[in-house]
Formats: sequence, C-alpha cells, structure tokens
Amino acid sequence: MRFRLIDANKAMLSVDRMCELLQVSSSGYYAWKSRKPCLRQLDDMVLLAHIRSQFELCNETYGSPRMHVELREEGLSVGRHRVARLMRDNGLKALQKRRYKKTTDSHHDGPVAANLLDQDFACEGPNQKWGSDIS
Repeated sequence: MRFRLIDANKAMLSVDRMCELLQVSSSGYYAWKSRKPCLRQLDDMVLLAHIRSQFELCNETYGSPRMHVELREEGLSVGRHRVARLMRDNGLKALQKRRYKKTTDSHHDGPVAANLLDQDFACEGPNQKWGSDIS
C-alpha cells in the first residue's frame, strides 16, 4: 500500500524522499515496481475482460449475483464474491431503472375549483386576495 502511494505521488516528490518519509527502502519500491503480476492477478485480468463484455451486453444492469450466473453459464469457474470484488474495484455498478410515478391526475371526474382571480393579483389593500402554491 505504501508503494502504491509512492507510485501515485512520484511526480510531486522524489521517490527517495517519500521512501524516507514512509520508512520503506527505495530498493523495496523498485523491486515492487518491477515485479511481475502473480497468477491470481493474471486470472483476475482475464476474468475482468469477461465481466466487462457481459456488463456491456446486459446494458450495465447486472449486479454481481446475476453476473456470476452468466459467467458460470459461459463455463467459467468463479465465485460470486470474486465477481463482486472485481466489479466493485473497477467501478462496474448496476444501473437500476427508476419506475415512473404518476403525480397528477388531470382527467378525473371530481369538482374543479373556479379560478376567481384569473391571474389578476392587483388589489386595493391587504387581505383582499389570497393565493397559495402547492409546488
């Protein structure tokens, strides 16, 4: 984690100075930087490519449980929590459609109050015309 911090901020401060501040060796940082990814990380990258393609096919609506089922149907042996971790770490979040909520019923049979003011709000004194707004 410290090495990732150094790598992210090496443009602002020298690597040697950040290593000194974080109490790690600079040779350790450079060894971490040149280290090849392990087999698990390589598998995660392949799996992430499958997840991204399925995510695009489903119009970004599948979360990790449904994505897990899709990947299993493709023949990939993967756990749901691993799929959830990869989706979370890469910002793949399912979009949910919002349901339309009807807020006004203009076509009803109930009585409608008369418009007595007819947009004429001028008056001679106080308490002659009252109005309200329900929005």
